[in-house]
Amino acid sequence: MKHVWASLFAAVCLLLWAGIGYAETAMLTIDPKTPEGLRKLLRYDGDSLHLVSAHRGGPREGFPENCIATFEDTLRHTHAMMEIDPRYTKDGVIVLHHDPTLDRTTSGTGRVVDCTWEELQALRLRDSEGVLTEYSIPTLDEALQWARGKTILVLDQKDVPFEARVKKVEEHDAEAYVILIVYSFADAKRCYAMNENIMMEVMIPNGTQVEAFDKTGVPWSHIVAFVGHTPPQEPQLCAMIHAKGAICIGGTSRNIDRRFIERHVTDIRNLSREYHALMEMGIDLIETDLPREVGPLLYGQHPIPASRARFLRSRPR
Repeated sequence: MKHVWASLFAAVCLLLWAGIGYAETAMLTIDPKTPEGLRKLLRYDGDSLHLVSAHRGGPREGFPENCIATFEDTLRHTHAMMEIDPRYTKDGVIVLHHDPTLDRTTSGTGRVVDCTWEELQALRLRDSEGVLTEYSIPTLDEALQWARGKTILVLDQKDVPFEARVKKVEEHDAEAYVILIVYSFADAKRCYAMNENIMMEVMIPNGTQVEAFDKTGVPWSHIVAFVGHTPPQEPQLCAMIHAKGAICIGGTSRNIDRRFIERHVTDIRNLSREYHALMEMGIDLIETDLPREVGPLLYGQHPIPASRARFLRSRPR
């Protein structure tokens, strides 16, 4: 009998340990599953979905930018897409790193492109306060492998042209969870010609550009429209884009976010009205340096639409 009780006790302890571990690692995930699912998730149909795009993954104290551990930390607080930055190493490996130089965010110095992947592996990343962490620079391959079933990667360009980024997406069969940022309508056309399943983020800051994009032949269902880092000057811009079936993304990392980061405002809730004003203008997604704080402000008061709920998994209670 003593052995039975001991076995039961051990089993209960194991279950408790497993439960605690699961709770600690549980994330709020986004999983479109297929390229068609990604288009359905990000289309405009009047049933607004308000999400954040975590600028550089959402760095904070203890968590560096463009770091997989940071992405996971962000997803423990909010559903979020991850805006990330690819760069080439000297030997042709694509890594995640925002700056062309290593000085600000790592223990190293000099240009990323002058270092081999092996040399970069020896470096450590700095967090948002400049403090060295245990984390190292990840490769784009590692990020693409990690992100499946967890989030959507918004892949900027830096020194990696769209053709190379398309090939990486195809290598990982990642069309269901990657959006490529392209900086011209010509690149958008060429990207669509290379792979019709790839979603893109395209800069469309005014009504003239809405009309110009119409002429490219790229379906509006395949893009999200970046309307700028400041509120659109044309009040009807988002409505024009919505009429095409596309959603709008706007940035707050250069304005509203700064007031909290620089401690002019100490409670993010005091900025809630300003973030919601962007939503009222028609901006659906907000690219922010503060995903953990801003995410709950957005969808906390605006429940996830039933039409999108199957793509988002919530934290278990």
